Amino acid sequence: MGILDKIKSILPKRKEPELKNNIPKEKENIRKTFGVYCHKNHGTEGDKLCPKCTALLTTIFIKIGRCPYGIGKPICDKCETPCFGEDTTKEFRNIMSSSSKKMLLSHPMMTIKHKLQGLGVDYAKQERDKKSTDKQKEAEQKVKNKLTNAMKSPKSSKSKSKSKRKKK
Repeated sequence: MGILDKIKSILPKRKEPELKNNIPKEKENIRKTFGVYCHKNHGTEGDKLCPKCTALLTTIFIKIGRCPYGIGKPICDKCETPCFGEDTTKEFRNIMSSSSKKMLLSHPMMTIKHKLQGLGVDYAKQERDKKSTDKQKEAEQKVKNKLTNAMKSPKSSKSKSKSKRKKK
């Protein structure tokens, strides 16, 4: 047993990063937002929602449960592949955006955390796009270099052969 093995045995073991299950928190945020929206626009009170909002909320919760991203899903507002259909997604985004100001007053901490989480998603998308464009630029540059090298090689060999012919 070497010195490095002794040191490794003394040091604490490295833990694998844990995936947080964001779905319950996301569902709770959506439920509160729908409550604020329905109270404001449809005149409901307490924990009750109108039938239309209840149906939409139920549909959204079912679809979130089947999200292809699983427990590591991004927030639904920023998701590139929404689980809902086009009409449901439009209604959902309309409700979420129209009640954002009211949510800031009624649930300020939750709203701020949600916005920060959305900024994190935006930043991650921006970095991913930046990396992909950098890779594309590198690939294009390699192709250009190959083309220029391919174009130079035949010309230079032709010019050499012409210069050899002239010397003879």
